[in-house]
Amino acid sequence: MSRTMREPRQHDGDAPNAATLPPFQPLDARKFMIAVKRLADSLSYGTDRSPFLGSGLEFVQSRLYQPGDPIKSIDWRVTARTGKIFVKEYETPKRLPIYLIIDTSASMVISSDRHSKYEIGVQIAGALALASLDRISPVGVLGVGGRALHVEPSLSKDRVMQWLHQLRHYRDDEPTRIASKLAELGTSLSNRALLVLISDMHEQQAVPVIKRLAQRHDCCVLQLRDPAERELRGTGFYRARDAESGRAFVMHGRTRWKDDQPLRDELKRGGIDHLLIETDQPIAVRLRQFFAARGILGRGAR
Repeated sequence: MSRTMREPRQHDGDAPNAATLPPFQPLDARKFMIAVKRLADSLSYGTDRSPFLGSGLEFVQSRLYQPGDPIKSIDWRVTARTGKIFVKEYETPKRLPIYLIIDTSASMVISSDRHSKYEIGVQIAGALALASLDRISPVGVLGVGGRALHVEPSLSKDRVMQWLHQLRHYRDDEPTRIASKLAELGTSLSNRALLVLISDMHEQQAVPVIKRLAQRHDCCVLQLRDPAERELRGTGFYRARDAESGRAFVMHGRTRWKDDQPLRDELKRGGIDHLLIETDQPIAVRLRQFFAARGILGRGAR
């Protein structure tokens, strides 16, 4: 969580040098890889094709409605113009490149629960990567915190393991740079891709950039939330400090950190699928259902 009662390390000056920065802290290697592979198996269970392939839908044409066609596929613009009911037809491109965009900032690392948002987010990224490779979908990764991490999509499992090993190490002082790094990524993408943002979405400036990317690419947001971001029951008033900016403030235990409904509504208006993941609740089934539904229903249907 960005606002937390646990204060991050403070550094002298606006731009601390490498000697003053805290070292990267590792997640347990064995437990981490077991969790990643178990989640990957869950995402692949019960399906003979990638849950990601159906999400990269390209509009082909409109045709006359036939009994049994879903109402959601009606092309209302053509229907209004012709007076006859038309539906949209889409084509699913094969081997749609996938970019896993991972928030590595301080707000992801600090946690009130046994598992931080960062730990679960990296597990999800690893599981999605392995499940995609099993279905011959190239996978790349982009870190949107303070570190430099940008790997082009490929079908190499060795490359996935390399960036997973990098992400297994974390630090508690990284800023959030979702908007700027997504903007840079957008200028480098020449072909349509599936962009999966894994973040706690504490940077409001990121939403307009995601909406612009969604005009050319298939985008979805997996938002992670710590239990303390819902509320801190029984704590009364307390002082806290923002993990990234260092800003101090006073809140009450029954006060929510923020209302996520406006974010969900804005993403929906932009045709971006959204899934809220609570770090203290099971995630495998919800993730599998989310991506399976995207494969069946297509982009923006949720």
